[in-house]
Amino acid sequence: MPGGKERVLKRRITSVQSTKKITRAMELIAATRVVKAMQRANQARPYSSKITGVIEDLAAGGTGIDDPLLRSVEDPQTSAYVVITSDRGLAGAYNSSVIRAAEREVMAGQVAGKGYKLVLIGKKANDYFKFRKYDIHASFEGMTDAPTYEHAREVAGEVREMFVSGDVDQVILAYQEFVSMGTQQVAVRRFLPLESMQVVAEAGGGDAAAKALFEFEPSPEGVLSSLLPRYVESRLFSALLDASASEHANRQRAMKAATDNAEELITNLSRALNRARQDSITTEIMEIVSGAEALGDGSSDAEELPIQAALQLVGVGGGSADGSAAASSVASSSTATATLEAGPHGEGSHAPLPDNSAPAGFTIKGNADSMLYHRPDSRSYSVTIAEVWFDTPERAEAAGFSLANTHPSS
Repeated sequence: MPGGKERVLKRRITSVQSTKKITRAMELIAATRVVKAMQRANQARPYSSKITGVIEDLAAGGTGIDDPLLRSVEDPQTSAYVVITSDRGLAGAYNSSVIRAAEREVMAGQVAGKGYKLVLIGKKANDYFKFRKYDIHASFEGMTDAPTYEHAREVAGEVREMFVSGDVDQVILAYQEFVSMGTQQVAVRRFLPLESMQVVAEAGGGDAAAKALFEFEPSPEGVLSSLLPRYVESRLFSALLDASASEHANRQRAMKAATDNAEELITNLSRALNRARQDSITTEIMEIVSGAEALGDGSSDAEELPIQAALQLVGVGGGSADGSAAASSVASSSTATATLEAGPHGEGSHAPLPDNSAPAGFTIKGNADSMLYHRPDSRSYSVTIAEVWFDTPERAEAAGFSLANTHPSS
């Protein structure tokens, strides 16, 4: 029935409006956090640039060192994969894209007969690989939203120990690199071993002879051995900051899309609700007018029933609270027009008196068009015009009438 459809639409609109408020709030929070993450990444760049520059100076000066972090294996048999994801969802394809890229690398190594170990950062990566029974060497949580240098030092220490001890031959880093607010891309790069000193020197460029004039205490080799672990921590910290900024940027876009979708859904539901209301009012008006014409049977009083009275019965144009109940009663009747039967409907029935009042002892109102009867406790009893009267509900039902749906128990 129209009333039930309207109630369902109203509940859906209320639910979507609540969802829209939540997604909008999450969008604003993510927008604030992504700005902070970008600021933290910019603040960390001078340290990373400076330590990289010092290592380039040492390499350009011809410093030779046999550090475990520089150990390179021509055909690595076991690889460690450091996968950086988030602890929370609702960030679009941020987590799934990084996880798929890391899983492809692992599966490619397995096809080639090589081993792997997983170091997972973020609850989403841990849940994914744990559910699929992958070999997880270590997992870290609670550091992806706002990573600190201590977090990077903790993970770098674990990874460095695996590489230095020879458990793995190389370390691969998989994360999402932050390019701009609108662009983030998945990066899968070699993390360990570090580049050789010759490669670092060539990357640094400049005049090697001029850089060789620098003096390092206690020795260039000693300084380089102390800097390489810090260099590893710095690279991992930069990756964590990039991943954090990418997470918040992806979440902001996802929540904005959810807010836009909720707004569109509210518009569509509101239109459907308005159509349902219009259909309901139009149907009730037509049924009231048709019923009035059928009840008139030539009577000038019934024929002159104004349309404004019908509008009041359905609750528009100044109708009372009882108007909605009356409209519900009339709406349940058929629109077919038929004249009132001349005689009573069997035993216990009586035709209305000339003044349309009830005969003595008859309290049940019957409607010959809809074949419905109304007891005195009906919500529309007072506005229902009796076409036939019955003394008891049993007599009405014996004559083929049904109880109207406007009673409290209906």
